Amino acid sequence: MLLRFLGIFLLFLPFTASAADRGPSTPAERKQALEYIHRFQADPLNPDLTPEIQWVVKWTMAVPDIRLDLCTGFFKLTKAGSKEGQTLFNAMVFAQTAYLLENSDGQTDKLGEIQAGVEGVLHVYEVLLKASPKDRQPDLDKLIKQRDKGMLAKFVELRATSSCNI
Repeated sequence: MLLRFLGIFLLFLPFTASAADRGPSTPAERKQALEYIHRFQADPLNPDLTPEIQWVVKWTMAVPDIRLDLCTGFFKLTKAGSKEGQTLFNAMVFAQTAYLLENSDGQTDKLGEIQAGVEGVLHVYEVLLKASPKDRQPDLDKLIKQRDKGMLAKFVELRATSSCNI
């Protein structure tokens, strides 16, 4: 057990050291990240965006001033191991990152960040459904119904406070 723990720790050691050594994000990086995120949100199925997606993921993990509160207590990605599941997870991460970048006034609004993540997932899910209508996910369909009734924000608030420790 100790050897397994040491192995896992050693795998993450280089990443931890590089993240600790790097300074906060620069204005140019923030601008670049938002540009890449908006491209992804507009066309999440575009395979040409892979390098941009990878850049945003690595950058978000590396910069010390972007800290996401990921909360997946709203839905179960039934195809979590699939490309579709990864695309939906990226949608959440990217929407929350964009929210933080676009609202960087020093105030932390964890609920607003989580709401942005849920809405990002729903937007990309609807794009995926247009490409493949039979690939429905019941949890996401329920969230869309909540949104369409104007009840999504309240639902997110209730769920986030009960299952995401905000």
